Amino acid sequence: MRPKAGLVIISDTRTNAGIDNISTYNKLHILADDADRLIICASAGSLSVTQAMLSMLAEGLDPQSEDTSIRTVATMPTMFRVAQLVGEALANARRDIARTLHGTGINAEVSLLLGGRVGEGPLMLYLVYSEGNFIECQPDSPFAQIGELKYGKPILDRALQWDSTLNEAVKVGLLSFDSTMRSNLSVGLPFDLIVVPADRSEPIIRRRIMENDAYFTQLSADWGRLINESLQQITDPPFMTLD
Repeated sequence: MRPKAGLVIISDTRTNAGIDNISTYNKLHILADDADRLIICASAGSLSVTQAMLSMLAEGLDPQSEDTSIRTVATMPTMFRVAQLVGEALANARRDIARTLHGTGINAEVSLLLGGRVGEGPLMLYLVYSEGNFIECQPDSPFAQIGELKYGKPILDRALQWDSTLNEAVKVGLLSFDSTMRSNLSVGLPFDLIVVPADRSEPIIRRRIMENDAYFTQLSADWGRLINESLQQITDPPFMTLD
């Protein structure tokens, strides 16, 4: 989520290779974290492609000419250039592994959320596709999703605005995940959360939300109660009245 107040990225940690092969894997990756830049990447899809892409980025991509050095996240001058580099690494990793998987029916698709800032530049959020192309999150639609979309998106569509505070964004994001969890077993706790305020004087919040997290448990319970209470306030359908 990228409201005016900052950047919020939340990922679950559940991987699903069948109903009898569900495990936990970190999907939120810090690509750079120093005084000059903070760059975060969340992934959904093939773990092997994701790991190959991360390794490529760590080692650096080949120079674009003989008189230049390898290209890394740490040397890119803007977030746009970082997005280009990450997209290139993703496309390369997907192409290499797709050759190995050809004919197996195994999915090599990966999508990414790439967020952060470089130098004095603004916070940015990109949705990166398997092919390596990407789009930037805009104020008219201040969020992007990957992975399981359909159950949580209606909450984001209704409740998240460009002017939402970071507190509101975190609540909306967690409620979106809570709704998804109730309808899809492939999404589950723990969640990894990072909050980066647009105001550089405010602290960055990093948190892993476990199954016994008191706030998330209360949030889920309150949301369910308020939904049921709101039903009592909505007018009954007039066509249900029997003469």
